[in-house]
Amino acid sequence: MSPSTVFTKVTLFTDSDGRAKFRDEPLALSEGTPHSMLSPVFVSGGYQLRHSPVGFRSQFHCSPHAQWVVILGGRMEIGLQRGVSRIFNPGEHFYSADLLPPGAVFDPAVHGHWSRQVGPEPLVTLFVQG
Repeated sequence: MSPSTVFTKVTLFTDSDGRAKFRDEPLALSEGTPHSMLSPVFVSGGYQLRHSPVGFRSQFHCSPHAQWVVILGGRMEIGLQRGVSRIFNPGEHFYSADLLPPGAVFDPAVHGHWSRQVGPEPLVTLFVQG
């Protein structure tokens, strides 16, 4: 598959050890035309918009449900255990599926991720439930 026919899906997920990790996966753009490549249509369960002021930072938490996170404005950093983090810029996205493992009790030393606004602009995000 050529680069023009693949979309990179960045997924934030809970691995078998209970820790959040990132995974990059190719997502084929198999629909549409050569001039307008599209993915298949995905089912969604609604969306939310969020505005986070300069200086926003969350505590460690798990995603409440699987959802796409699209950065509309500002910059967002997602931090994982052991110091790993990624910054997402306007127009970038990730699929947040970092869910608390079934039967687990949340432990901020093991589970989840934190998020924060980065830079001089407020953070504006779109959450689309998967």
